[in-house]
Amino acid sequence: MKKNVIVSLSDANYFPLLEELIDSIKKFDESKDVAICILDAGLTQDQKNKLANKIDEIKLAEWDIEVPVNKVKGKDWLKSQVSRAFLPKYFPNYEKYLWIDCDAWVNDWKCIDLYFKACDNGNLGITQTIGPGYKITSKVNWLLGKLAIIKSQNFKHAVKSKIPYEKARKLAFAPHINIGVFSLEKNSPGWKSWQDNLKQTLKAGNIFGSEGLAINMSVYIDELKTEFLPLNCNWITSNLLPKFDEEKKTFVEPYLPNYKIGIIHLAAGIWKNGKDMRMDKTIQIEIETLNHKKILKSLRYSN
Repeated sequence: MKKNVIVSLSDANYFPLLEELIDSIKKFDESKDVAICILDAGLTQDQKNKLANKIDEIKLAEWDIEVPVNKVKGKDWLKSQVSRAFLPKYFPNYEKYLWIDCDAWVNDWKCIDLYFKACDNGNLGITQTIGPGYKITSKVNWLLGKLAIIKSQNFKHAVKSKIPYEKARKLAFAPHINIGVFSLEKNSPGWKSWQDNLKQTLKAGNIFGSEGLAINMSVYIDELKTEFLPLNCNWITSNLLPKFDEEKKTFVEPYLPNYKIGIIHLAAGIWKNGKDMRMDKTIQIEIETLNHKKILKSLRYSN
């Protein structure tokens, strides 16, 4: 019986990305010891049939916390903002859970090992979205040259979700935590902390982003024990483009020592001429190589 599991979620529109994520996992021999489970948020029967021989389990995602119908508006993929906080309910036969958004893919297995190690002893394994080369971490509106209105992602979402100001202030300038890749043990207290905060954020705020705000609250307010992993374990390309190592044929961090990127995450998309690379694999953008050349490259997974 496999003890560790990688979980993702997809609807029909994101199915090509989900297939690429699964293929990127199974490319590594080490994946034979790790289960792959999928939450179905609107896949077609043909798509589920395609997955049958590639994964261990597939379950229909549910609204584990009740949300108003007018907020859902038929967007089943929004279940990802709720159901990922309840993974042991869906797939109870595993000891450690690693969630990877379906618009991400695995480039180096070392980061998978790090995530499973990071969640030992009930810790949350996760990455902050801040690192060398990040030029903006929080936004403010300046008034009269001296006063400022805070517009950081955490603070803005907290206020909209009617989180008390004393709690929202703790989030204001804390480095944002991206929930697109994380790890937790089955019996970690992190699940309950996250679920309790999620119930609160869903009451008044938007569904999208609610789970991210809730996990930030668990870390920075509830002080959930957290193992912060390097940025290359969840490299969000829309924040900072990678470089390409032509010799080793792999994506690397753009600054010395140019570590290999473990998980490439296309969150928020990579846009060109009004088209998102997540929806159109033919899109290529200009990437710098380690030899200072400019090449056209897709950031999608390819064998």
